[in-house]
Amino acid sequence: MAEPQTVATVEHAAGAPEHAEASVYGVTAPMFIGLAMLVVIGIMLWQKVPAAIGKALDKQIDLIRKQLDEAEALRKEAEALKAEYEKKAKAEADAMLAKAKADAEALVERRGRMAEEKIAAEERAAVDQLRATAANAARLAAGQLIADRLDDKGDKALVDQAISDLSR
Repeated sequence: MAEPQTVATVEHAAGAPEHAEASVYGVTAPMFIGLAMLVVIGIMLWQKVPAAIGKALDKQIDLIRKQLDEAEALRKEAEALKAEYEKKAKAEADAMLAKAKADAEALVERRGRMAEEKIAAEERAAVDQLRATAANAARLAAGQLIADRLDDKGDKALVDQAISDLSR
């Protein structure tokens, strides 16, 4: 540490005080600070502080390089995973599209069969109704013909013949 400076005042002939710098063995304060700095720098060089700082910086640089290499490897791994998942997603989308297409085709085919079956059922119902109507019309016509052609005598003869046929 520096010793406290002593300031001596000297009177000029004009009466104004003048400050003179104090010195110890002829070394003034700025010179003492400069010498102290040289001594500190000399000690630092003697103790190889710059080399130690350089080694510490080299270690930091190596650590940063390793972290950058790890980050690059992680980035490549992430890109590979991304590509893999995009491929899986595309495959799943294609599979879903194919399934939807197959389901749609099956639905169209099933609906077509149902429509054909419904048409066939309607045709059968129409034919059955037409047959029933034709049978009813034939029954009514036959009843009318029988009523027109037969009278009480004809009815009696017809009943007698039916009874005689039964007894045989």
